[in-house]
Amino acid sequence: MNLTLKIWRQKNANDKGKLVDYKINDVSPDMSFLEMLDVLNEQLINKGEDPIAFDHDCREGICGMCSLYINGEAHGPDRGVTTCQLHMRMFKDGDTIFIEPFRATAFPVIKDLIVDRSSFDRIQHAGGFISVNTSGNTIDANAIPVNKHDADNAFEAATCIGCGACVASCKNSSAMLFVGAKVSQFALLPQGKVEATDRVLNMVKQMDEEGFGNCTNTGACEVECPKGISLENIARMNREYLSASLKG
Repeated sequence: MNLTLKIWRQKNANDKGKLVDYKINDVSPDMSFLEMLDVLNEQLINKGEDPIAFDHDCREGICGMCSLYINGEAHGPDRGVTTCQLHMRMFKDGDTIFIEPFRATAFPVIKDLIVDRSSFDRIQHAGGFISVNTSGNTIDANAIPVNKHDADNAFEAATCIGCGACVASCKNSSAMLFVGAKVSQFALLPQGKVEATDRVLNMVKQMDEEGFGNCTNTGACEVECPKGISLENIARMNREYLSASLKG
């Protein structure tokens, strides 16, 4: 396939940035999207030009780092996949592909296609953890019965990889699906009850301080989420937040 790529180039956080056109030929339909960018970068390096900066790590759909906005969609036109799992067979010969970083105030651009998502880390630090008994009288966690329905829902929430597609897809740049998943992961399990009140209050407070918007109730976040995190987690977070607020 022969393609035209319109890629966002931005030297640093203070640079204005712009879309730059690149031509790439003989792209195999079996290449992943990131492999295609690797080929382009190799060509740029051979020409003595600055390669395109983009985030990647595991390339197995687990780490959530490969967050690109492709043709107006987080992670591109496929569903249930991260950018590293997107294959070039989703495009056609002669296509023009727009490649941009995720756009959100809380995700400032570092360089080119790389954004700073440390705001997610700070939300996690605010309450995404459970207490551990270090008194010497610890109880084996596996000895605590957990309802199968609750365990399944907690596991589903825990599959969130924190890629930020929910934020990029929301017109208000809301992080409520991410926070809802992290709150739900512990709210459904007995081990998470100890900090339940403080957790949701602290995580929502940190989310607001980071500059994320409120939920728009359009469901775009669930559609674009590579792990299919359900909107039910936002509803659960709202219930947990209301309960915690009344207790406070």
